[in-house]
Amino acid sequence: MLFVAQEITPYLPETPMSTIGRYLPQGIQEKGREIRTFMPRFGNINERRNQLHEVIRLSGMNLIINDTDHPLIIKVASIQSARMQVYFIDNEDFFQRKCTVCDENGSFYADNDERAIFFARGVLETVKKLRWAPHLVHCQGWFTSLVPLYIKKAFREDPLFNDTKVVFSIYDDEFKGNLSKDFKKKAIIDGVSEKDMQVMSSLDYVNLMKLAINLSDGVILGSQKINAKVLEYLKTAEKPILEYKDPEHYIDSYSDFYDSVLAPNCVEL
Repeated sequence: MLFVAQEITPYLPETPMSTIGRYLPQGIQEKGREIRTFMPRFGNINERRNQLHEVIRLSGMNLIINDTDHPLIIKVASIQSARMQVYFIDNEDFFQRKCTVCDENGSFYADNDERAIFFARGVLETVKKLRWAPHLVHCQGWFTSLVPLYIKKAFREDPLFNDTKVVFSIYDDEFKGNLSKDFKKKAIIDGVSEKDMQVMSSLDYVNLMKLAINLSDGVILGSQKINAKVLEYLKTAEKPILEYKDPEHYIDSYSDFYDSVLAPNCVEL
């Protein structure tokens, strides 16, 4: 099972999302399931303290976004107490700044669209290099919202992903404003069409969530409070939904939800 997380503690400050990012994979692993976990190598992650190091055999690929080559660097760190590794997607252009998705003044980075595209594609290209087929991918946070699109469209013919199910967690992580005006053009790669991006009539958070919902096989409410327009859309989407679960019980509930999403395939994670 593949976890793709926007935040994981202790690499980023403790939040409800980063806490789930940390303890959910461990809980699923302790149930006997093989896991991999990925997150962005945001520039405010202390590499020395967290003992990140580059995985040379996985690094070295270039991803082209908006006609520009961006080198893909893969780093890894271990959470010893959980016997769990975390892979980090890194790139000097996108992830060297000292904040996550907003600058020191709280302004949304103008290139967050390219950063999210690079992250999503980087995760899936790295999984291909690992030659590992995840039966289920769980994406958490808006920064991961393009992963369902690429799995279901760009990578659907790849033997590693053609049977993959996707679960997407929605949080109260809404950003203000819009992604860049060329976002749809930049996001389209082989296998992805303009029709797939049609829901992005305006390039805002709500429509980005709609895009992720459309291409997912199940949706989890990761926060008690969710954007009302997103919630309204979700209710019409005819997708399996797991309501918000409190911190004491979510791991078992999530595990059961994964099984229900996978049930038509009768495949173990």
